[in-house]
Amino acid sequence: MLFPPLCSDMGCHIDGFIAVVAHTHVVQEGLVNDRKADVIAAANTAAEVALRLVRPGKKNKDVTDAIQKVAAAYDCKIVEGVLSHQLKQFVIDGNKVILSVSNPDTRVDDAEFEENEVYAVDIVASTGEGKPKLLDEKQTTIYKRAVDKNYHLKMKTSRFIFSEINQKFPILPFTARALEEKRARLGLVECVNHDLLQPYPVLHEKPGDYVAHIKFTVLLMPNGSDRITLHPLQKLQPTKTIDDPEIKGWLALGTKTKKKGGGKKKKGKKNEDDKADAEPMDASKTDAAAS
Repeated sequence: MLFPPLCSDMGCHIDGFIAVVAHTHVVQEGLVNDRKADVIAAANTAAEVALRLVRPGKKNKDVTDAIQKVAAAYDCKIVEGVLSHQLKQFVIDGNKVILSVSNPDTRVDDAEFEENEVYAVDIVASTGEGKPKLLDEKQTTIYKRAVDKNYHLKMKTSRFIFSEINQKFPILPFTARALEEKRARLGLVECVNHDLLQPYPVLHEKPGDYVAHIKFTVLLMPNGSDRITLHPLQKLQPTKTIDDPEIKGWLALGTKTKKKGGGKKKKGKKNEDDKADAEPMDASKTDAAAS
């Protein structure tokens, strides 16, 4: 039995230091091909390119332009409105932001990556227009307290729910299922309407189109970039072949800084693995896979 791609998005923290990961999986046996393979390969290859460009000295705009080019090579589009954020202790949406798609309606400040920063790189690709819509607000179950907003709630239920949120989930996102009050939905509506909570809505692409989501956490260390969350990919056979020399050039970049000095250099399996993972997935490779 064949199902559309399903996405898993997870996060955890230790003392406020956060790691997140997401990947898309097609529920089927054997090789994934056709447009489902294209969109997953587009998101994964864009993530590999982003990993090599989110490094000290590079700009957030460099990443935005590159991931759009990768998606276009697979005849896909990067989904609008998705932001990759700098992570800090107890902060999932730091000031430095990587925009998924440049357009007049969505702008972020230019920023340069620096050593010892942490980023959640979030890539969402679509076989459609890349402009998903909110169809039903009731599908939203994830929220985050907007710490800079205040309002005197009118409803008793809303005040009860808001007090519980401030006690249990004052900073990081939470699911409405974790709230004790059975009438939570009613109270959440007033909180959202007055901007006390930031909703994470469920968005829908047009019927017949596919969406793939890849997210990872990267540490910008002095010796290079450390990707600390990873996902296994299914075997894919995209219909597209990547011949663009600029994309291949990005993928050929290492994620580690070369050591200075004349000491003996071991033949590193890690470097070979990095290159294998970073290969674009082409139709010419009938069992292309990354792990």
